[in-house]
Amino acid sequence: MELTIINTFTDQPFKGNPAAVCLLTGESDSEWMQRMAKEINMPVTAFIHLHNGEWKLRWFTPFIEIPICGHGTLASSFFLWDKGYVPRNQPIAYQTKSGLLAAKFVDGMVQLEFPSLREKETTASDLLIKALGVVPSYVGQNKWDLLVEVQSEEIVRNLKPDMDSIAQLPVRGVIVTSRSDSGEYDFVSRFFSPAQGLDEDQVTGSAHCCLGPYWNSRLDKSIFIAYQASERGGLLKVEVTEDTVKLSGHAVTIFEGNLTI
Repeated sequence: MELTIINTFTDQPFKGNPAAVCLLTGESDSEWMQRMAKEINMPVTAFIHLHNGEWKLRWFTPFIEIPICGHGTLASSFFLWDKGYVPRNQPIAYQTKSGLLAAKFVDGMVQLEFPSLREKETTASDLLIKALGVVPSYVGQNKWDLLVEVQSEEIVRNLKPDMDSIAQLPVRGVIVTSRSDSGEYDFVSRFFSPAQGLDEDQVTGSAHCCLGPYWNSRLDKSIFIAYQASERGGLLKVEVTEDTVKLSGHAVTIFEGNLTI
């Protein structure tokens, strides 16, 4: 079974968000996939296989299976096109636990089309304020995460949250965002998700399914350049439509090998 490690949402090695892609020869046991993801110890290991002409895709952190993963889907798509399993001019559709997800190769980038995750305004709990150490300008919640806007890019970049407090929040993770202070990006963000075993995710596609619609309403535009200001950093093109969010990014293969078990 082929195993490849790919850096996503970047065109440089050792930047962006790394994902392992494992091409299975058929259906595999969930426990085996979880043990393999823990052994590989990437933020996410994506397992893909072809079944009756359809690609099936699942994502595992070293600790749990997760319902959706942008960078794992981007890495899987890049792998299939790069290795010639799918022609680059042919879109890829994946059957996943979050339904059907689509990918295209557009202008040298992988473009994912994910469902929009619009948030609804909520109050900032004392626990959230304690966790972040700042008073938010806005707090919203979607079905998975809290979205928190703060006053400046500097606050986003310098945030040192209390992970034990974030882990107590009844959500998958906390998205912290602000407008960008430069003309290089439209907005910046960071994503904290100890519930998934990831204190801070490097670049989070699914978080931008909420960030895109949010900034669409704030900035009155539908196409954005976004930067996730993690330690490794990552760049995304985000396009908001009525019901979907298109996420585009580059990818770089840094390792190719084979599983022997």
